[in-house]
Amino acid sequence: MNDPGDERPTRCIRVLLAEDQSMVREALAALLGLEPDIEVAVQVARGDEVLDAARAHGPDVALLDIEMPGMSGLDAAVLLRRELPEVKVVILTTFGRPGYLRRAMESGAEAFLVKDAPAAQLADALRRVLRGERVIDPTLAVAALTDGANPLTDRERDVLRACADGSTNAELAAALNLSPGTVRNYLSTAIQKTTARNRAEAVRIARDKGWL
Repeated sequence: MNDPGDERPTRCIRVLLAEDQSMVREALAALLGLEPDIEVAVQVARGDEVLDAARAHGPDVALLDIEMPGMSGLDAAVLLRRELPEVKVVILTTFGRPGYLRRAMESGAEAFLVKDAPAAQLADALRRVLRGERVIDPTLAVAALTDGANPLTDRERDVLRACADGSTNAELAAALNLSPGTVRNYLSTAIQKTTARNRAEAVRIARDKGWL
């Protein structure tokens, strides 16, 4: 029998919390732990730890940051959708970029919120996704509708990501198993689509819009 003095419900929402910054992760866990119907079942600091942790702990909801070592939260969401479709996914990010929202929805996420949202709003979002609702930051939703779709192809995004460290075309070609001419063509097209003046500016613009 339950202790009559224990106000916690018998069935809590079990949460997997994935966030690479320990202070932010611990603060989120503490805030969610104050909710009587929410339990942080497991915490991870890397995106490539999400799937194994979900298999081991059986969460109802995975609360994922986007930018993590090992694997992004968006890629982890795709894995969860494929391997554990019963786990609901909520993307939580510092960067309210329309492109991120589009990619999150394509990955199968049920909710997308920015980190400066009130704790009560986050807790409410977890409850709502378990009821089958989709929860999106309203300001970001409007921005996504007006900003347009990501114009970059998967290969163009790959090349832009890889060139961010200043690699030469020859180095990019070797890393991506492409010819230098193909790399040059992808970069040229990506620069045109982002209306940038050079590859460095193309990377910056694409990141700012959440296309990478």
